[in-house]
Amino acid sequence: MRHHLWVSSALAAALASAPAMAQQASSEPAIGEIVVTAQKRSENVQNVPIAISAFTASALKERSVTSVASLSALAPNVNLDGGTPFSGSSAVLSATIRGIGSDDFAFNIDPGVGIYLDGVYLARTVGANQDLPDVERVEVLKGPQGTLFGRNTIGGAISIVTHDPGKEFKGSFDATTGSFNMVKLRATVDVPITDSLFSSLTVSGINRQGFLKRIPYPDQRAGNSDAYTKFANADYANGSREGGDNSVSMRGKLKWDNGGAITATFTGDYTRQDSPAQATKLLGVFPNVPGPFAGASHLPGTAFDPTSTTGYLFAGLYNFCIGSTPAQIAARNAQALCGPRGTQYNPQYQLAGLGSVNVDGNPLNDRLPWDSRFLIANPDLSYANGPSFTKLTAWGLGGTVQAEVSPNLTIKSITAYRQTNWKGGVDADGSPLSFLELSFTQNQWQFSQELQLLGRAFDKKLNYVLGAYYFKEKGDLHDYVNFAEGLLQVDGPNKFNTENWALFGQLDFRPSDLIGFTAGGRYTQERKLFEGGQQDLNGGNYKLFGCAAGDGTIAPYGNFPLAPPVAAGGPPCYAALSYPNPANPVQVYVPGVNRKSFSNFSPKLGVQLHPSRDIMVYGSWSKGYKTGGWTTRLTNPQGNVAPDFNEEKATTIEAGIKSSLLDRHLQVNMAAFTTAYKGVQLNIQIGTSPTIANAGDARIKGLELEVVAAPVRGLTINGAVGYIDAHYTSLLPAALVNASPIPGIQAGIYVGAPLPKTANWKINVSPRYEMKLGNGGSFVVLGDWTHTTEVWNDIARALLLRRPTNDMFNASLTYNAPDAKWSLTLGGTNLSDTRYITSGGLNIAAGTAFGTYNRPREWYLRYGMKF
Repeated sequence: MRHHLWVSSALAAALASAPAMAQQASSEPAIGEIVVTAQKRSENVQNVPIAISAFTASALKERSVTSVASLSALAPNVNLDGGTPFSGSSAVLSATIRGIGSDDFAFNIDPGVGIYLDGVYLARTVGANQDLPDVERVEVLKGPQGTLFGRNTIGGAISIVTHDPGKEFKGSFDATTGSFNMVKLRATVDVPITDSLFSSLTVSGINRQGFLKRIPYPDQRAGNSDAYTKFANADYANGSREGGDNSVSMRGKLKWDNGGAITATFTGDYTRQDSPAQATKLLGVFPNVPGPFAGASHLPGTAFDPTSTTGYLFAGLYNFCIGSTPAQIAARNAQALCGPRGTQYNPQYQLAGLGSVNVDGNPLNDRLPWDSRFLIANPDLSYANGPSFTKLTAWGLGGTVQAEVSPNLTIKSITAYRQTNWKGGVDADGSPLSFLELSFTQNQWQFSQELQLLGRAFDKKLNYVLGAYYFKEKGDLHDYVNFAEGLLQVDGPNKFNTENWALFGQLDFRPSDLIGFTAGGRYTQERKLFEGGQQDLNGGNYKLFGCAAGDGTIAPYGNFPLAPPVAAGGPPCYAALSYPNPANPVQVYVPGVNRKSFSNFSPKLGVQLHPSRDIMVYGSWSKGYKTGGWTTRLTNPQGNVAPDFNEEKATTIEAGIKSSLLDRHLQVNMAAFTTAYKGVQLNIQIGTSPTIANAGDARIKGLELEVVAAPVRGLTINGAVGYIDAHYTSLLPAALVNASPIPGIQAGIYVGAPLPKTANWKINVSPRYEMKLGNGGSFVVLGDWTHTTEVWNDIARALLLRRPTNDMFNASLTYNAPDAKWSLTLGGTNLSDTRYITSGGLNIAAGTAFGTYNRPREWYLRYGMKF
């Protein structure tokens, strides 16, 4: 009831969001017009029958929106977070629109929301949280956009359009300082080279100290833990703070336009980031969860019972090993489990055993146990001392050539090559132990070519787009994950290769002023290749099952035979335990190249009514899909099976209205939708492994209201109201079992449970008032309030990761000098210092829950100038 009252109040006061966020001139209190290219041609956003939130460059700057994730509060039914669980990098984008998206960065998982930079699809979420120093506008398209944008836009698309070179010499510069010693510089300059050739260059950089501080743990035993540098990692950089920024970027453009039929724009961009990891906190510990290791029934002469409640998971096994006498360890036949870590196949990572170090009479080698002593209530403090880095280099080259064949026919070509090289590392255990430390390397390149035929016919009553698209992507991802001081050491090299082509088209026919029709579709074919090499450098399963002798008997841990001993007569150890690669007995993933092919047709039908020039009522039916792949993060041998998953699909029915009223002093846009979401790719935690499976279906329905009002001169009120009900309608048994409720730890998943990263309600109110001064300057006062109801950050709904209902407040005051030659802005974000978890993970096998808090209250002071 409370939320309904708030909505009613917002409507009564005309406080809702404008998709345009346009700023009117102070002398004319009307709402400005925004031109978008959501349908591959330039149109007033009010004439496009799609739910779009479009943000202009001036609106983004005034609200201090500097990255894609910063848009999250301004668009209804949209959740954008910088960073995903255990990526450790805010350059990774977690995007969810209307309940559909992806909260991962792995190469085997495609995003559910497509990010486009000047018409070029960015295939990876790594680097997708784009810096926005020279953006002309950002368009957030909601619902499946498969017809014109393609695969992996099942939830929607975010289109970033950057600044084009101007025909006159001009430029802008701004410098910002603020909390955590922030220094941010941005500059753009347009330089005409000839009467037909124009150029622009944008350079930006930021340096900001991290808001989470690492502090030493006050116990000398912390120094007895094995340094994280003794385990395999992507890099070994760390520091005293997390959550900082250190990056530079530049973008250059050349545009050729002699006023003739052909225009061409060539773009190059480069970004380099070398920052500490995203701030990550230890939220909970679970050292006593029963598991299969050292169970009481695992004794000589008895069968091993993996369901024994007297056994341990990794956290409990570690505590058992360091705190048990040799006799107690032997009683559970855990000598190998508690013995030397590593194998002869990777001798550089071999370490001494953990057995009995705390009870051997030598206090000098005692180790800290894993328990709640490492939890700190302060969200900005941590005992972590392991890896902390995100090192990203991303660059791209692109060319867009447009030829006007006739006044009613244009051919357009978009060609692009992009490459990313990334290393990321995070200490997720928040302790001086190497209990859950993760690092990654990813290298990726992509090439895309799109051809568009844009035309008009029948006296401009018919507009059409016909096109062809080709995309190729290749790269690798290498996972390094260390559990429980090396009791599990995941080393996962993976290689990927994707090739995609598509044909698409859309017809928009308006036979009369009253009615219009839309019909379109896209046919796609895709081929994927994957080669996995996941391995456990500790060979834990051999030690667990006592199979080192090769004949299935319990024996001291030794070499892994590649053939059975003559006297044993049984299968070799690797075969008995279903390890698939005799050339590398610790590899758990089936060797060789795996192949999958996909084909899809995504149609769209729509109708529009225009009862007046400024009102449009529309309805549409559309489909979208997201491709499948393989699960790669595995720690148990898979035999000859490469576990895979198929595509997911969405079918959406949407009805809406767009209106400009009261001589453009009031703009009201509203959309209602329902989506059948099939084959949902759920990231289910099975043991230590985040496993992907098509584990369920869902139904999504909701509404969005966006309004901008200019009631008096100088005052603009923007806001947004979004409501969504997104819940599972069916779930496979695997999902119900592996994401089931655990009292006090997770609420679990069930039919009717809500989808993650999706708030039932989001309300935003953003008033802006500009007061003109006698000298020709002005003051601009701006405020933002965003109310968001409860959000579950993960599939299994871990209680420690739940994002509670919250209210966020931002505000700024700007002085604009006469003729807008310079400006000075003082602003603050998260003024109420509201803190909540934006992403995180629950790994019961490792006995940890970890997460990232949003940024605390911060201030900034920005000086800007134009020339």
